[in-house]
Amino acid sequence: MIVLFTDFGHSGPYVAQMQAVLIQQAPETPVLELISDAPKFNPHASSLLLAAYSRSFPVGTIFLCVVDPGVGSKRLPVVVRSEGKFFVGPDNGLFTEVCRQATNSDAWKIKYRPEKLSHSFHGRDIFAPVAAMIARGDDIPGDEYPIHKLVFTDMEAEFLHHQVIYVDHYGNCITGLKAGALLHSDGFCIDGQRIAYARTFSEVETGSLFWYENSSDLIEIAANCADSATILGLSVGSPLIPC
Repeated sequence: MIVLFTDFGHSGPYVAQMQAVLIQQAPETPVLELISDAPKFNPHASSLLLAAYSRSFPVGTIFLCVVDPGVGSKRLPVVVRSEGKFFVGPDNGLFTEVCRQATNSDAWKIKYRPEKLSHSFHGRDIFAPVAAMIARGDDIPGDEYPIHKLVFTDMEAEFLHHQVIYVDHYGNCITGLKAGALLHSDGFCIDGQRIAYARTFSEVETGSLFWYENSSDLIEIAANCADSATILGLSVGSPLIPC
């Protein structure tokens, strides 16, 4: 299967344009849309989400990943194979956490270019066709590229983990902190109030704030049947201070 991971948003033509390429060039391969609202222009925060959400997919899955604020620049288009899964997209730090968590990764610098290549939509013109090629069983159209030469971000840097990296449909605020990074006795101090731990939503009163370890093993701030992002004024990039 081919899985889409982008910051294109839920409106507009971009996701469908990539899907059209995949349907034409790899018609036998299922296409799933995992995330279309990854942190905008932020490959580093998106890297944490990609690593967390890709874990549940089987070996052989092809992730078509476009969080690409440097599109049209000298940044490389690459394919990364990590633990038997393929990741196609820009070399801008987006694949840092996937590679860091893996025991076995390799990479290719994509050489494929279509006859007509836009300067601003490599997702449609380069990455989608290459994902389709891999799905068909074709050779990866590129040269092997040393993993250590990929753009890597220091994902251990505190500022990357201690912030909101995604706000979901319910207003839950996903952080870059992995489950187990905090003691259950720890909390978050936000605007003078302390957000304490609870195991799940039903353990707190309706409207009450809490933090918990979500189903993707990331720490998340939430409210029972309420929008924690709105209540606390949080958005992607908001810093979080454990206390």
